[in-house]
Amino acid sequence: MNYKRLLELILLNLDEGIIVTDANANITFYKEPATNIGGIDSHTAIGKNILDVFPDLTPETSTFYNVIKNRKPIIEHIQHYTNYQGRKVSTVTSTIPIFENGEIVGCFEVFKDLTQVADLSEKILHLQKQLYKSNTDKKESSGSGAKYTFDNIIGSSSAITELKEKARRIAGSNSPVLVYGETGTGKELLVQAIHNADPKRRNRPFIAQNCAALPFTLLESILFGTAAGSFTGAKDNPGLFELAHGGTLYLDEVNSLNIELQAKLLRVIQDGVVRRVGAAKTKDVDVRIIASANEPPAELVKKKLLREDLYYRLNVIYLELPPLRERRGDISMLVRYFINRNNEHLGRRVTVVSPEVMRLFEEYSWPGNVRELEHLLESIMNLIDKKTIELSDIQYFFDKRQKLAAMD
Repeated sequence: MNYKRLLELILLNLDEGIIVTDANANITFYKEPATNIGGIDSHTAIGKNILDVFPDLTPETSTFYNVIKNRKPIIEHIQHYTNYQGRKVSTVTSTIPIFENGEIVGCFEVFKDLTQVADLSEKILHLQKQLYKSNTDKKESSGSGAKYTFDNIIGSSSAITELKEKARRIAGSNSPVLVYGETGTGKELLVQAIHNADPKRRNRPFIAQNCAALPFTLLESILFGTAAGSFTGAKDNPGLFELAHGGTLYLDEVNSLNIELQAKLLRVIQDGVVRRVGAAKTKDVDVRIIASANEPPAELVKKKLLREDLYYRLNVIYLELPPLRERRGDISMLVRYFINRNNEHLGRRVTVVSPEVMRLFEEYSWPGNVRELEHLLESIMNLIDKKTIELSDIQYFFDKRQKLAAMD
């Protein structure tokens, strides 16, 4: 079997769609994804120009024409267009130029069907709109959506005391905030406390979105909203920036946004405007952006996971949450707090941990930070019915952690 035929067989067995064109955007190879999104078979497509196969694209909107013109790839670009059979579809595409002796001889594109994702995005946006409308209607009784204050940040160590003092000072500012802390250090707790200490915004919406929780193809519509007709069945729906108008939008794991969305976020921060997906006009928004990362932001910039310009814009105010191993003096206070809370929630009567247990707690490295301590105490208190937590009560949990650490 020759290499050309082998390569062709490999491409034909991929789930993604593949299009190859010459330097004039005429199709030389065409393979549909499993969903048959293009609405055309390869025999019909080959030999046609890309604009004939996708009739509502133009030289200005076609990724092929732009790549050929600019000699640069376009990676993970979301497109909404009409296919060969007249059906509106949504795809994410990566289009790469093919060079020979320094000249462009063609392009190839890999594309995935996002039509179902776009439909799901529409449904999520509708549900969010109803949810936040309900919260607004009940604002007097339900508050802004942020329940924590600085009183909920437990600890008296110098690291925590200085952090709370700094956060209080900047709470009333409109400037963006960048929060760094390892997983489990309490980033959202701090962000909610800042929102609730802001006299202008505390009674306005507080909306939190984990940027790693959804694919970027869905996040764009959720963050920026949609305009009617931007994809099949799309309606006018506000995104989270609009829903948070007057309040605070918290973007956790902001580095999980792809570079294209990071650029759009930068524009919202700099210009105070947002454009819905598929819309021609922008809308003014008054929203304070607080973003967080669980890796050092400067390292994320070096790894090209966070745009440098976005980093500098967010880093106007920088807050760093210390890991629990760097605030060991707070452990006894945290233990008392979680014991009292669990007694109330679980109907237990624990009053103290033994000196041996406290010594172990203070020597342990706590890779999961405060969250690990919180969940450990809840697990133990679900299983015991006495006043003192002893070493025998926690040995199983620490043995299990040591085995997991050894596996890593």
